[in-house]
Amino acid sequence: MKRTGIRLLTWGTLLTLAAACSKEELVAPQAPSVVQASADATATRDSHLALGNPSGAVTDAAQYWNYLLVKPQYVMSYHRDRAVPNWVSWHLSSAWLGTTPRQDNFAADNSLPSTWFKATTSSYTGSGFDRGHNCPSADRTGSVADNSATFLMTNMMPQAANNNQRTWAGLENYCRTLVDAGNELYIICGSYGTGGTGVNGYATTIAGGKITVPNRCWKVVVVMPNGTSDASRVTTATRVIAINTPNDQSVATTWGSYRTSVDAIEQATGYNLLSAVSSTVQATIEARVDNGPTN
Repeated sequence: MKRTGIRLLTWGTLLTLAAACSKEELVAPQAPSVVQASADATATRDSHLALGNPSGAVTDAAQYWNYLLVKPQYVMSYHRDRAVPNWVSWHLSSAWLGTTPRQDNFAADNSLPSTWFKATTSSYTGSGFDRGHNCPSADRTGSVADNSATFLMTNMMPQAANNNQRTWAGLENYCRTLVDAGNELYIICGSYGTGGTGVNGYATTIAGGKITVPNRCWKVVVVMPNGTSDASRVTTATRVIAINTPNDQSVATTWGSYRTSVDAIEQATGYNLLSAVSSTVQATIEARVDNGPTN
């Protein structure tokens, strides 16, 4: 009996210690540890709409002004009558980048409803406007299929050459330097309004009136360390870059000159950007104009 009592006492002590250890494991780690874990995380390919669907776009041809097109490489809301995207959203991390060269294989997007006009590369010929990528070719170099997807004409907008080749390209390059530093980005890009100025002067449409030339081109970039559960990791300290540029030849080379707030872009477009992020966090980050580095 004495021996049994000692055994019971011993087992009781061990169970008490085990319970104590379990409780210690359940204690949340300190904030710096969480940040470090995210920063060291392996980059992955994540959902392009992790931070929200800005216009509530759906795959329904009846909603021709807000038609959802889902690609493995990006997601967009497409406008049939403008023949350009309202917006394109994509995730960017080092998992999307590789050594695949630019394909330059512009092609009509046959995934559009069969009765809709489908722009081809010749739709822009002689227009005075660039075939301006929304999701850039250099953001999708992981495979030939990934890069080719960026050359579908649904991913294009008639863009002034100086805007596309200088201002826009500068921000695109900067975004990839952020990725090289261990970050992942959520990027939403779009255009609105009617009428821009290309190398041949002002125009409201091209391709015989079938493609609308936008008046403004905008982009929102959310920057965070590589990690998981991305929408929940956006905080009031998260860097958000938003720019809104005129679609003309007079645009400045430096993209930082066109920084604005997400709120201002939402007011101009009617979209609800970053809708999957906490409304409290949105209120802070969407009102702020970025003043961080530009290169």
